[in-house]
Order: sequence, then C-alpha cells, then structure tokens
Amino acid sequence: MTVAVRVIPCLDVSAGRVVKGVNFLNLRDAGDPVELAKKYYEQGADEITFLDVTATVDDRATMYDVVRATAEQVFIPLTVGGGVRSADDVARLQSSGADKIGVNSAAIARPALLGEIADRFGAQALVLSLDVKRSPRTASGFVVTTHGGRTETDIDALEWAREAVERGAGELLVNSIDADGTKQGFDLELIAAMRELSSVPVVASGGAGAVGDFAPAIAAGADAVLAASVFHNGELTVGDVKRALAETGLVVR
Repeated sequence: MTVAVRVIPCLDVSAGRVVKGVNFLNLRDAGDPVELAKKYYEQGADEITFLDVTATVDDRATMYDVVRATAEQVFIPLTVGGGVRSADDVARLQSSGADKIGVNSAAIARPALLGEIADRFGAQALVLSLDVKRSPRTASGFVVTTHGGRTETDIDALEWAREAVERGAGELLVNSIDADGTKQGFDLELIAAMRELSSVPVVASGGAGAVGDFAPAIAAGADAVLAASVFHNGELTVGDVKRALAETGLVVR
C-alpha cells in the first residue's frame, strides 16, 4: 500500500501570534494561530505544526492555551514544538490536545531527553525538529542550530539526526535555515541526505514558494512537505498543493 504524501501548514508562533520572516529574521505578524489552523483544516491539511519560535529564547513554556483552543476546532494531528524540556512538558502538551511533540534545543543540550520521551509516550509522539544550516565546519556540510536558528552549534546535522533516531525519535522535521522564507524551493540535497540515513519519516521544511516546489521534495525523499508563508500570505492553498502533487502521480489524501 502506498502511503499518502502529507501536506502540513506550519504556524510559527510568538507571544500568541503567528509570525513569519526570512531565514528566521525580521519576524512580522501573520495572524491568529487558532483561526489560521482552522482555515487550513478546512482546506484539507493533513496535520498542523505549531512551533513556538521564541519559547526557548525567552525561556518560557509553549502556548498551551493556543493548543487547547485549536484542538477544540481542528480534528487532525497537531505537532507542537518550542520550549519542551522534559517528559512532563510533553504530558502537559498532550493533555492540551497535541498529538506529537517537537524537540530541538533541549535535546541537543541533553540527548537523553529523547529516550525519556520515547519510552514514556512512544516514538510516534516524538518529532526531532532540526534547524539546519550549511557549514564547512562539519563532515556533511550541514550544521545544527538552536534557539530558533539564532545559535549555530558545531554538531553535524546528519550525525545528530542518526543519533536521534537511534534514541527514539519517530519523525524528523528538517528545516533549512538557508532556504527558510526565501521561496526558492526546498533544499533537495539536505532532504536526500536525511532520507538516506533515516528509518523514520522525513518532513521537508523551508523554501516553498510555488506549487512546483513540493513534488521535487518528495522525489528527494521527503514523506511530507511543510510550508508557512505561502499559505499565510494566501499565495497557495493546501488544495493547490495537493492537486499539484496528484498531477505528478503522487498519492494524496
């Protein structure tokens, strides 16, 4: 049986509002997260991803109220990341309505967190969120960043992804900081490299600008495609993307 390609709108949230920028900089207001999530649900989104992009930076918890309000109106899986530091944070988010939890900075600081979450809630609930930049400092040419792309580490992104899967991550959300918000297309080389090492689903993020950008990401190895600004700005609908994918012969819901 062929697994359907998932189309996932991403809502980057700061202080309870959806924001969008370029390369994670110059964030501007893009609307109410609950209203936008409901709109995308009605357009046929397969999942919704919330990333609280300043939660780690501001050292505060993720937006439980936003998740709860969304779960009351949106009946597809919700992935929530940002500021998750413990298995108890995961429990609280799940009780608010989240289905999957994304972790990034806290797992880099303490990799054992991945195993703790996977053991308690199952690998299917754990998404490793990777904010990746190109860098000559690592063997693969890709480096992991933290704190919403603001802080560059010395960690090889591919090695970290491989370790995270071994520790229990059930999905890789791979966001190219270089491509983020540029609308020049996904980083296909990065997607292909992640696909080669990963035994779990890979979600491609960063760079979508036109309906023609999504199928190449799937061809490169992504199981799902994620986008933000093209949806927030009304340039594309979820339906537009699904139709374009279907026209290439891919299976969509």
